[in-house]
Parts: sequence; structure tokens; C-alpha cells
Amino acid sequence: MFYLLGGISVISLVFLIGAYHFSSLVIQPKTLNDQQVLEMMQEKHAAKLAAVENLSKEEVWLESPFGYKMRGWFYPNGPSHKTIILCHGITMNLLHSIKYFYLFYERGFNVLLYDHRNHGRSGGHFTTLGYYEKQDLTAWVDWVSHRLGSHSIIGVHGESMGAATALQHGAIDHRVHFYISDCSFSDLNALLAFRLKADYRLQPFPWLPISSLITYFRTKAHFQDVSPAATIKDISAPVLFIHGSADTYIPPEMSIEMYREKIGSKDLLLVEGAKHAKSIEAAPKAYEEAVDTFLKTVISERI
Repeated sequence: MFYLLGGISVISLVFLIGAYHFSSLVIQPKTLNDQQVLEMMQEKHAAKLAAVENLSKEEVWLESPFGYKMRGWFYPNGPSHKTIILCHGITMNLLHSIKYFYLFYERGFNVLLYDHRNHGRSGGHFTTLGYYEKQDLTAWVDWVSHRLGSHSIIGVHGESMGAATALQHGAIDHRVHFYISDCSFSDLNALLAFRLKADYRLQPFPWLPISSLITYFRTKAHFQDVSPAATIKDISAPVLFIHGSADTYIPPEMSIEMYREKIGSKDLLLVEGAKHAKSIEAAPKAYEEAVDTFLKTVISERI
């Protein structure tokens, strides 16, 4: 009996250690610093980087509602009253958003880039994939509204985690005029179940519920609390969903699901053969045309 109980205890301990490790992979990802992202960007977007470096920018340090500082770069575009806020993906920082910079700058938008919590030079101990990040995004919308006036046009473009953050923000803050969601997940719990099977060949139970509980003790948020799909019907602003058909990290079906559930103005672009967060590189013309069509519709509706 003693050995049996000891064996059960060892098994329990193994489950707890494994679940804690999985929790850490989600909320404490290995993030890249400026130099690492810069080197990555120089391989494919050197011309854009060089052009952006010659533009005038303002470095902004904004207080998060949760008590840490967030770094942002604001690029004014003449007297424009339109601003796009670019939200980067997990492990990256604001430099990685530069690949979308001219898509909006050339269309007359001011551009605001910023580091999410626990990324780049922003503070914060944990990444929550939108749960707390959506409140940080509200602070940046506040900043833009104060800077340019409450009647200015504000849009948000997000990639991957940044897209999930944008969609969760859209359900709680109705000042933003439009969202562009590039390869967002629909539900974190569903995505992690998918990744457990794909990466580790593990079934969701018992790893996912235990890891979610551990995550709650660490962040005060369960995995199931992070779900753009759960509140997609609460987004009043138009949304353009973009996803690569060959995305094996976040399945394109997740964007399709949210597109179908979204009420009101919406559009969907599936980029044939594009992998995760590679749609703009795989089909730049189709990407630009989809954004152009979307912007013409949503901005004309708002002004």
C-alpha cells in the first residue's frame, strides 16, 4: 500500500511539474530583443526598415492600467486625423510591426507601434494573450484620442496574439472605427488543445485543466477566459479577418468561425498557401487590395 501511494504521489508530481512547465510556455514565452527582431526584419524587410528610420517619430512611454510602463513609437503623417495602431505577435516587439507600416502610412494614416506587456521594453511579468493586453490597448486608444481629438479615426491591426488582443479589445471599447485581424486564434483553450496534440502528442486532459488552474494562480486568468470568439458578437466595429490557408500554428478555421459569428460589417481574406503570419509576404497585392476595399467601406461609413 505504501509503495502504491508513493507511486500515485510521484505520478501526481510529474503531472504538476509538466502542467507548470506548459503554463510557463504560454505565459512566459521566450521573447526577442530589439537586435534579434531587427536582424530578422533585415532579411526580408530591409527597405521598409531603412525608409522608416528616416521618418520623424515620437517615443512614447505610457503607464499601463496595471502599473508598468509600455514603450511606443508614434509616427505622425502630416495633418492626418487617421491613426492605425499596430499590435505585434507573441515573442516579437514593435519592430516586427514595421512590415505593415507602409500599408497604412501610404494611405494617409499616422502609425502607432507599441510593445505588449512582457515584450520588448514594456513591463509586466506575464503574457496573457489578450486578457490583460486588451486593457493596455485601451490605454493606447486613450492616448491617441487625447493627442488627435475624440473625433479622429482610429483603427487597429493585429497579427496573431496581437490580433486576438485587438478582437478582445473590440468587445469592450467601441471608440475604434475598424479592426484588421491577421491570423488570430478564436479561443485559447481550443488552440492549446490543438497545440498539445500537434507538438507533444498529448490529449488535453488532464494537462490542460491542471495547467489552466496553475495559470490562474499565477495570473488570475484561466485559459478559457481568453476567447475572442466568446465575445465576437459584442464588436460593433467592422472587422477584416485575414488568415493563411496553410497556417498550421493557428488553423484558418478559427478566423472563418469568427467571421461567421461576427454581426454587422465584416470581410474575410484567405491567402492561399500562406503560413502563419506570412499572408502579407505570400500575397502582398491581394493583401493590399483587401485592405483598400475594406478601408473604403468602413471609413466612408464613419465620416
